[in-house]
Parts: sequence; structure tokens; C-alpha cells
Amino acid sequence: VAEGQVHAVRVRDKEIALYHLPGGEFRATDNVCTHEYALLSDGWLEDGCIECPLHAARFDIRTGRALCAPAEENLKVFEVKVEGDNLMLKAPA
Repeated sequence: VAEGQVHAVRVRDKEIALYHLPGGEFRATDNVCTHEYALLSDGWLEDGCIECPLHAARFDIRTGRALCAPAEENLKVFEVKVEGDNLMLKAPA
């Protein structure tokens, strides 16, 4: 994943959006918008927020918090650990 980009990955039956932020930080959330089915990896990443390509709902990718309508439900956030060239994801509790 190039810096400043978002990439879709599938882990078992889960759609995950993987974000590579400036400075080498990685974050991961559910890839499906909580408002209506749309892939967030097709959206716009800016200043640590992802905007859904369907109805422009925005989410903080560090906390998963829904920032504006029409989304009211937060995203699930996954812990990301970098081990060499590998990224390890930990499911939320």
C-alpha cells in the first residue's frame, strides 16, 4: 500500500480497508460503510479520515467514529502491527 493510500484486503470473510498514512503509520477498519453498502477503499482518504464514495459519510480511521450524516454507526477498527514486511491485524474485542 503506497503512502497516503487505502487498499482493500479480505481476511477470511471480512472486508478490511488498510490505510497507509504519511510517516509510515498503518491503520485498518471495516471496509464497508455503516450507512449503506459501499466500499470505503473506493473513497477519499484525507487528514486521517475516509469519505464514503456513495453518500459522503466520513469516518475517523484512528477511532472508527462516524463524523457526519448519513452515517450514525461507527466503524470497527483493527489494531495493526508491522513485523518486517508483514502487517498483522488484530480483531476488535
